[in-house]
Amino acid sequence: MASGSAIRGSRVGAGPMGEAERGDSAPRVWVSFWCANGHETRPSFSEEAGIDIPETWDCPRCGFPAGQDRENPPAPARNEPYKTHLAYVKERRSDEDGAAILDEALAALRARRGG
Repeated sequence: MASGSAIRGSRVGAGPMGEAERGDSAPRVWVSFWCANGHETRPSFSEEAGIDIPETWDCPRCGFPAGQDRENPPAPARNEPYKTHLAYVKERRSDEDGAAILDEALAALRARRGG
């Protein structure tokens, strides 16, 4: 059963000329970055755009930061452990404050129930 699509199997920009049809690509410079695990990443940057090359780049293999100095890669960022809501509350309140708030809430609840 035919679908009726005349350009089936092709994509936008596809043609017999290939790159010559679209013109020359901009000149590129490749910069090597190394992470703490020794992975090398080589992103390319445009020479003509005037963009400053960043000092660090995220490693696509392990996610660690990578630097341009192979012997001294940047240290991985230290991840703080997940904190629960209770842990944040305990940072702001002392045990005495918590007990006072609980007593106040229980007194209000008992007053509403009439007991």
